[in-house]
Amino acid sequence: MLSSSLLYTSLFGMRKAPMVDVIDPDGLVRSQAITSADGAFRITLNGAETHRTLAGDFLAESFGASVQHIAFATDDILATAASLVRTGFDPLPIPANYYADLVARFDVPAELLENLRAHNILYDEADGAGFFQLYSRPFANGMFFEIVERRDGYDGFGAPNAPFRIAAQKRIGRAKGMPRQ
Repeated sequence: MLSSSLLYTSLFGMRKAPMVDVIDPDGLVRSQAITSADGAFRITLNGAETHRTLAGDFLAESFGASVQHIAFATDDILATAASLVRTGFDPLPIPANYYADLVARFDVPAELLENLRAHNILYDEADGAGFFQLYSRPFANGMFFEIVERRDGYDGFGAPNAPFRIAAQKRIGRAKGMPRQ
């Protein structure tokens, strides 16, 4: 993680965001986001002390140097989600209790909340700026896609949503008969 961080910051002039600890039900994952000066290109490097975390297992299985997910930006996450559903996209299912928690944390209008729930979209906000995330189900040994929309200058990566995403991915893995490590 440190050598990759050094590579991107020294060769490409990218900047590092503060290190974040992401909670996985089976341990902590250290996450380091690195962005280009204009914010158009962003990389998140993850490291874990145990292979039991989702990130740790992926790193162990891919020998520590693989891409686990790719994120794409959209200007309208709800329209993108609806379009994807029409083409057969099956999103990562987010449990209903996530949306109950969302109401407790933010003043989300009822219609928006229902749209988020209907499309399995996660939400975060900071300083009045919003962030929306939609995930594919994992495929090809854990690879997945993320679609994001940033509103009003949101500059983070939705770190509060990571435990919910990880838990949802692990539920799918266990449902497919994958052994719990």
